[in-house]
Amino acid sequence: MSSTAELAQRLIRKPSITPNDAGCQDILARALEPSGFTNEFLPFGEVQNLWLRRGSIPPLMVFAGHTDVVPTGPLDEWTHPPFEGKVVDGVLHGRGAADMKGSLAAMVTACCQFVKNHPDHDGSIALLLTSDEEGPAVDGTVRVVQTLKERGEKIDWCLVGEPTSSDNVGDVIKNGRRGSLSGALTVTGIQGHVAYPHLADNPIHRIAAIVDQLAKHVWDQGNAHFPPTTFQVSNLNSGTGATNVVPGQARLDFNFRYAPESTVESLKELVKATCRKHTEVFDIDWSRPNLPFLTDPGDLLDAVTNAIQDVTRQRARLSTDGGTSDGRFLAPSGAQVVELGPVNRTIHQVNERVLVSDLETLASIYQKVLENLLLPA
Repeated sequence: MSSTAELAQRLIRKPSITPNDAGCQDILARALEPSGFTNEFLPFGEVQNLWLRRGSIPPLMVFAGHTDVVPTGPLDEWTHPPFEGKVVDGVLHGRGAADMKGSLAAMVTACCQFVKNHPDHDGSIALLLTSDEEGPAVDGTVRVVQTLKERGEKIDWCLVGEPTSSDNVGDVIKNGRRGSLSGALTVTGIQGHVAYPHLADNPIHRIAAIVDQLAKHVWDQGNAHFPPTTFQVSNLNSGTGATNVVPGQARLDFNFRYAPESTVESLKELVKATCRKHTEVFDIDWSRPNLPFLTDPGDLLDAVTNAIQDVTRQRARLSTDGGTSDGRFLAPSGAQVVELGPVNRTIHQVNERVLVSDLETLASIYQKVLENLLLPA
């Protein structure tokens, strides 16, 4: 088995459910130490972060990723134990195989091989790792980026190892992401007996009218880089448990994935206006928004697309769809940010898995990216 798969296997065997790193970052630090990477652990709250750097001169190329994983789901539905890292017929099974311990392993082996081949390369290389990407993302990458900014360390290029590929490694890369805005809407009515509705005020009926209007609304048309803004309900809770009682409150959790054509302010205002149309007593608890970002064509996009072309003989498609990533914290620093990782078909699912050969392909692409950026032309 390849060194990349073996390293990914070791990481999978650590049950690093958010925000627990479970020793994954120690493994990665030890793996990179012989190649001249210094390690700096940056814990914030319950979150373990690691900054690994080789070199002190610009330009700085950073690989970013997370060691935390989502919960396993029902263990009896897994064909192979989720934290065993078993390889069967060339497939590596386990939680985090694709999202994103496989990418982390590929980053490390790529860096080690690149440094071995080119010890006197231009610029510097770093890895930024967190154990809080799948969680609240409050004490993870965003805190490390702030720390680097405060001491004047500037990231020029950043490749995030999120699983972006659709059918084959490298067929899709993300050069941006839509913004994300969540809210919790509480509508207050009047509790009463279902047989006397004129004496009650059913908040479920009111919240249903609100959802109907918001779900039908066309927020924007997106643009050449971003798909249109979408609105989705994720949870709806109400009721006393009795079938003959009109409840007094209803709560709705919702989310926007928004293109730059919409703003946080415009989305909030339209939601509030819709609520006012259907109810008098309501409250909205808004989450901290995640802003959209876009990396225009330039050094990093050229380096990544050319690396994919050289290794796989395919031209990658640029995309900004899907969920959020830690790229949203890195782009505001001025860094060019691109996301590239393995096939995402089984991420967050029971029986998450990745082809061992795909990890080797990914490591070769990452290594070629370093060559494209940090070797003299």
